[in-house]
Amino acid sequence: MRIALIIAGLVLAVGPFALPSQYLVNIAMLTAFSAFLGQCWNIAGGFGGLTSFGHTAFFGLGAYAAAILDTRTDVSPWLALPLAAALGAVAGLVIGVAAFRAGLRGSYFALVTLAVAEMFRIVTNSSDWTRGGLGINIPLNFSASNFQFADRRATYALMLGLLVFATCAAEWLRRSRFGARLVAVRENEDAARALGIDLVRVKTGALALSGALTALGGVVYTQTYLYIDPNISFGTERSVEMLLVTMIGGAGSVWGPIFGAIALHLIADTSRAWLDTPGFAPMLYGLVLLAVIGLLPRGIVGLREHFARA
Repeated sequence: MRIALIIAGLVLAVGPFALPSQYLVNIAMLTAFSAFLGQCWNIAGGFGGLTSFGHTAFFGLGAYAAAILDTRTDVSPWLALPLAAALGAVAGLVIGVAAFRAGLRGSYFALVTLAVAEMFRIVTNSSDWTRGGLGINIPLNFSASNFQFADRRATYALMLGLLVFATCAAEWLRRSRFGARLVAVRENEDAARALGIDLVRVKTGALALSGALTALGGVVYTQTYLYIDPNISFGTERSVEMLLVTMIGGAGSVWGPIFGAIALHLIADTSRAWLDTPGFAPMLYGLVLLAVIGLLPRGIVGLREHFARA
């Protein structure tokens, strides 16, 4: 079964490079993008139980770092990747230390992250440096050195590389001692504290790692679509997408966000072909999420255990 899954995954990953249609390649790229963001959220929310409703704050920091670097400096846009990762990590550290030292967890922590994302949205919406609600347009200049690709296959390859990197980070968490501490904190914080685990340090480290990776997604988005504004960068829709992908695929598992992204995009594209009505796709997402929660609490990856018991 594992070999079959690996082969199927390789076929799905390499297949888009042979597609003649840029539209189909774009769908594959967006699926990989959703899987990457879901995997980033999964590192904190799945493995660590740090339910965040404002993960888009890290995404937006990366997006604005890329946009400002591209439009206001003469340095290579590729430098936005390490800069965004550093900003995301620092933001995760600051939020983590402030929230976890205060003993916030569960819904209280979720609301804090939502408030932070909204704070960033308000600041960027009223600042001249970010051009407020007008957003920032990136000058069109297709070239690899300028981090802009005319062929969506190149963007897909970059996105696939980031997804592999984030998945390797999730696999490292699953096997590492730090990951074991993180899971212990998720399952029972009081028991983990009794075992000598530093709760603040472990949870803050997971949030910083997740924030750094999520910020990379903001850079790729900016350089792909060449426009951002406060609502795109810090709106709640992006956080909801991360959470849905992970929950439907299977939170706390390595492959869950990937399966969740594939399932959600299949639903979105097929439903759009049947009925192109505004608001229909989110309603369908909600129905799928309710079905998964009711029938498969562990998500799509839980199907293996379900069939094993059957």
